[in-house]
Amino acid sequence: MTTVSESRTNGRAAATSAAIEMTAATKRFRTPDGSSYTALKNLDLRVERGEFCAIVGPTGCGKSTALTLAAGMEKASEGSVRVFGKEVQGITPKAGFMFQTDAILPWQSVLENVAAGPRYRGVAKATAYRDARDWIRRVGLAGFESNFPHQLSGGMRKRVALAQNLINEPELLLMDEPFSALDVQTRAKMSTELLNLWEQSKPAVVFVTHDLEEAIALADKVVVLTAGPAASIKATFTIDLPRPRVVQEIRFDKKFNEIYQNIWEALREEVDIAYAQTTRSVAPDGKEAE
Repeated sequence: MTTVSESRTNGRAAATSAAIEMTAATKRFRTPDGSSYTALKNLDLRVERGEFCAIVGPTGCGKSTALTLAAGMEKASEGSVRVFGKEVQGITPKAGFMFQTDAILPWQSVLENVAAGPRYRGVAKATAYRDARDWIRRVGLAGFESNFPHQLSGGMRKRVALAQNLINEPELLLMDEPFSALDVQTRAKMSTELLNLWEQSKPAVVFVTHDLEEAIALADKVVVLTAGPAASIKATFTIDLPRPRVVQEIRFDKKFNEIYQNIWEALREEVDIAYAQTTRSVAPDGKEAE
């Protein structure tokens, strides 16, 4: 039997727990030839509530896999993955996920796409549409409620995807290179918009990117992963740049350049290792050529 005192203690513990706690998390996948591939090994990652964490690393190092573990889309092969103090057993509640390719429905209007989440959760249609219109306005798409995805630019589609996630008031937002397909100017603008919207409700954010400048401009901390296979955390850097930030301008800050150089020193070696792995010549018998 749980006493009132114990219940209060448990409630305080849950409230003070980190958004994400991965302890010795390892993820292995079965390959087409039946062998096993280790994407992540003994990953120790902690993301606090309200913290903006960016993850960088060379191609194929398991950055996206870390997101799917937190989202509950994949189960760790070994180790522990906890979100808001609870072991991940299935799809993580109170979490939003933005993919590299937006997941908006092509046969529905902007309004219907943004209202879809609340409607699925049983929110009344009038309330869902009212809230959707408010979020469409917040992401700068007022007047486009009746448009369909094919009538929108790439940047506008990303705004729809942001509104789709944020209308659900997630406590954790997982983002897998969401702006990588955009041109440089639109990407910087969207990054600043993301920060402005994040400041309003401060969900914990884990943002995967290949762009080190983007990571520094957005995050409270940047985590560098080693080259795969069996990637782990090589280093973690605190980004003590002032907020609020304008992504297009923060890059000119002298301290920004100092932080960039420090992180690049840690990242460069892993990028070189990953590149060497993908450019090794292989003999016809499948063995590495000398």
